[in-house]
Amino acid sequence: MRVALNGFGRIGRTVLRQLLCAPGHADITVALINDIAPLDSCAYLFRYDSVFGPYPGTVTMRDAALEIDGQTIPVSHSRDLSTLDLTDIDVLMDCTGTISTLTHARLGLDAGARNVLISGPCDEAERTIVLGANDETLGDARIVSNASCTTNALAPLLRAIHDSCGITQGHMTTIHCYTGSQPMVDAPRGDFARSRAGAVSMVPTTTSATRLIDTVVPALAGRITGAAVRVPVISVSAVDAVLTLKTLPDIPFADHLRNLANASPVLGITEDPTVSTDLRARPESLVIALPETIVQGHQVRVFGWYDNEWGFSARMIDMARRMAAR
Repeated sequence: MRVALNGFGRIGRTVLRQLLCAPGHADITVALINDIAPLDSCAYLFRYDSVFGPYPGTVTMRDAALEIDGQTIPVSHSRDLSTLDLTDIDVLMDCTGTISTLTHARLGLDAGARNVLISGPCDEAERTIVLGANDETLGDARIVSNASCTTNALAPLLRAIHDSCGITQGHMTTIHCYTGSQPMVDAPRGDFARSRAGAVSMVPTTTSATRLIDTVVPALAGRITGAAVRVPVISVSAVDAVLTLKTLPDIPFADHLRNLANASPVLGITEDPTVSTDLRARPESLVIALPETIVQGHQVRVFGWYDNEWGFSARMIDMARRMAAR
């Protein structure tokens, strides 16, 4: 399987790090990286990472390529996808966070890629797919949105609980680490609260997951509300969901959550009292924190952690495999 990475920012670099370091990816070749940053910046930011630490192997440059552990990966610097030669690429993994139209995404197909996978919400994509929630609807779609990190954390949980117990209504708050969309110092943004320094304050804001749940789990359309609080943490976020259920399982709800996670390829469980740093570089879409479970009548509170970079990148790789295997 041959993939190309368009965009070598947080997600692009994390995808590559997993492909090179995590087990089980020897069959995937990264044939091209495209990013507008200079080659030396690409090399430096891959070699040294403030979240995941230094890359454990060797990273050098040679001509217009990165040399990583002796493997040569060509690097281009085009802003226009149509100028790239993608004729042997099974999946173009767009990690720029900028593709929002079908016209833009189709440039990857026009350049020769057989599929385009978008690392974020894209309303015009042929499908928005979240593994563990609606992957059975992938079909033959060639331009697919992988939704958002929070949607990947929330949707599989909601689907599993709704299928087993039925959800009447619910509200989710994501406690989310700051991202590059926030300024380091107070600076104008469209959202006044988001214009404040991201590493200083907790910032109430919105989340795209609320809207995307209606698309990914249509049985819950209109039943789930959501909000976000950006917090001064560099990695690992959380979802805090309060749900009203139609029926309760015959076993304690924490045991039911354990069973749901054990049956899911993307949900995990922690039985320990954990803090966010304990979950760094976990590959699951969501790690349910069982000690945080609360049941009050038919209302339940479920709390879970997700590494919004590492876990989401793991799902990008999983989805690319699904698309290429058709």
